[in-house]
Amino acid sequence: MRIAVMGAGSTGGYFGGMLARGGHDVSLIARGAHLKAIRSNGLNVVRDQEEFTVKCQATDDPSEIRHVDLVLLCVKTYQNETAIPLIHPLIGPETTVLCLQNGVDSYLTAAKALGESTVLPGAAFIEAGMLGPGKVRQTGSLVRIILGETDGVESARCLAIRDTFLESGVPAEVLLDIRVGQWEKFLFIATMAGVTSMARATLAELMPQPHWRKVVVDCLSEIGAVGRASGVGLPLDIVPHTMSYIEEHLADLQASMHTDLMAGRPLELEALNGAVVRAGWEAGVATPVNDVIYAMLKAYQEGS
Repeated sequence: MRIAVMGAGSTGGYFGGMLARGGHDVSLIARGAHLKAIRSNGLNVVRDQEEFTVKCQATDDPSEIRHVDLVLLCVKTYQNETAIPLIHPLIGPETTVLCLQNGVDSYLTAAKALGESTVLPGAAFIEAGMLGPGKVRQTGSLVRIILGETDGVESARCLAIRDTFLESGVPAEVLLDIRVGQWEKFLFIATMAGVTSMARATLAELMPQPHWRKVVVDCLSEIGAVGRASGVGLPLDIVPHTMSYIEEHLADLQASMHTDLMAGRPLELEALNGAVVRAGWEAGVATPVNDVIYAMLKAYQEGS
């Protein structure tokens, strides 16, 4: 399969590296020092149990790649205005754009610009970060891709994309109700990102403190209530299940929004806690925890 990764940073770089190692024709779209390092030395992927380097086409100009079978949209949501128009040269009659961005409605931006039939909603479950230009690291045991059609049909293209990931060593699943899977991730990531950014501390630092633990539980519960009121069939045990995951993986958990805040970079606030506030307002559910998170972080949304 011919694949382009729009945003080959930590998450996109990891999946692009795995797909390239799996024998697929992968092109990485990156910028600056990261692009230069990939061109010179390849993309280096570091995992807990292994390390490997792949040689891929790398560019900051998607028109050099032309049509592909699959585009992975992995840029931060605040980069959409710049990044999504660049995808047009990659799209042919049979191209699918799989949105792996944070948030439950992020794919709609791409769908509006590129066509609803072209864009698939999905989500990536992964702990990954940059070790430097041309080098990404994935930690922990949880790596998973979910995807699905918005109409609940198990389509041939979804199965083909799933199999492409599976054959490359990446767990992947087609969901008949993709909204449930998206909200399961959203509940966790919006809580982790919002609370740790507000507190300027990691979950490993916060969870032993009863007052912060309560904030985490309340935020999870609030997002779960918003999801159900929005018609999403979230499991009844989603909050205790997510808390168990947090406690089991504390050492590996680091929200990219917290990292961006501490580095003075822009924040995905609108796609995360802002989306909770908007969905709560539309569903008639109060969101006091996320209201506070959103208000406290709004001034830092564009970076500093």
